[in-house]
Amino acid sequence: MAKKKILIVDDSPTGLKAVSAVLKNYDIITATDGKQALEKALAEKPDLVVLDVIMPHMDGFQACRKMKKSPELKHIPIILLTSKNQKSDKFWGEKQGADVYLTKPCEDSLLLKEIEQIVGEG
Repeated sequence: MAKKKILIVDDSPTGLKAVSAVLKNYDIITATDGKQALEKALAEKPDLVVLDVIMPHMDGFQACRKMKKSPELKHIPIILLTSKNQKSDKFWGEKQGADVYLTKPCEDSLLLKEIEQIVGEG
């Protein structure tokens, strides 16, 4: 069976490396901003997107909204993984179409559990 493909989007190399390490059993694609995330999602058709919010060019909220409005991408689940931890941020993230909203620092086990519930084990 083919590995599930996950697009990880974070402008921080440390953030990308940390999430990639947790998801080592999945097929990983990375992007460093929202604009690149949209391009890679269209090209690669991932099974899930793990999206940071605070990024240059296009933030995660904007990228999430654009993906959920795109006929080719709207079916792809999105986990927003961000340091923005206010109730209003979570509300806004869900309003943009995020399936799950997690705040950093996030326990590896919680992130894995959420991902496994969405796409199955890696």
